[in-house]
Amino acid sequence: MGDPCGIGPEIIASAWHRGDLGDAVVCADAQVMRRAMKVLGLDRLLASLDSPADLDLVPNGVMPVWQPPGLPRGLGDLPWGQISALAGQGAAACIRASVSEVASGRVAGIVTAPIHKEALAAAGVDFPGHTEMLQALATQQFGLAEPPPVRMMLANEELRVVLVTIHVSLRRAIDMLDEPGILQTLRITHEAAQRFGVPQPRIAVAGLNPHAGEGGLFGDEEMRIIQPAIDRARAEGVDARGPYAPDTVFMRARHAPGHTGEFDFVVAMTHDHGLIPVKYLGVEQGVNVTLGLPFVRTSPDHGTAFDLAGTGRADPSSLIAAARMARRLAGPQRQR
Repeated sequence: MGDPCGIGPEIIASAWHRGDLGDAVVCADAQVMRRAMKVLGLDRLLASLDSPADLDLVPNGVMPVWQPPGLPRGLGDLPWGQISALAGQGAAACIRASVSEVASGRVAGIVTAPIHKEALAAAGVDFPGHTEMLQALATQQFGLAEPPPVRMMLANEELRVVLVTIHVSLRRAIDMLDEPGILQTLRITHEAAQRFGVPQPRIAVAGLNPHAGEGGLFGDEEMRIIQPAIDRARAEGVDARGPYAPDTVFMRARHAPGHTGEFDFVVAMTHDHGLIPVKYLGVEQGVNVTLGLPFVRTSPDHGTAFDLAGTGRADPSSLIAAARMARRLAGPQRQR
């Protein structure tokens, strides 16, 4: 459900009402979901499940809601659009329970509604966001020896962009860039392409500096760390190309009517460098996919939108796209 004070519950209820969530089970507080349906003017029934496995028992037209263990009381009474430690606790409980279910094999993937980082912090959850928390939980729940290397990808029907660095300051992101990290990103992207039905993906690598450094005139990162990573990836059989000027590579990779993109994925060095082009094409269609996890995880391409929460005006399109993407990526793993 994401943060119960944000638009997550509303867009879930709206998408479900439209019939766009299919066989999804809503992991949420039932009172929160009833409040969201009321905001939308929906007079629909809700079934509280003991387990997601009980989905088959729910009649058509009834929203299936699983209240996981650990949910605090009073979530449905919190004011809309405000940071709350209680809301952070509720969001974290749903994340933990969802990873437990996917680890058990009872569900095929997770679609996460937006959370609020300050609410998580107020709740004492020591992670800056979904991605880092899911990485830690995957390590625990799947019995991994160490946290799996993960990367954030933002995708729509026209462009897929994978990031080397994510939620850190730009200055720190540049300092974090190194050849091993870029090479790891290329490997993860290549392996993830199988889920997208692209067995031999063409991966364009965007440079860090203007004009990809212009031969060292505007910075040496391209020559010093990016090109060596590309060369090593190519030696391993990864079709990585570049580094290309970041102000044109996204246009070259875009798949649009009348324009077949030159590449299947673009790897960008920093968060905004890579996400601005995708979001410019339409936030409502963007999907955040976490690559490298041992399970499918997608989410909408927007935040909690506290200014819209409780108004009934939030657009569920990105959530619907995220659910569609999760089904596609889960593929044969899906049990229904």
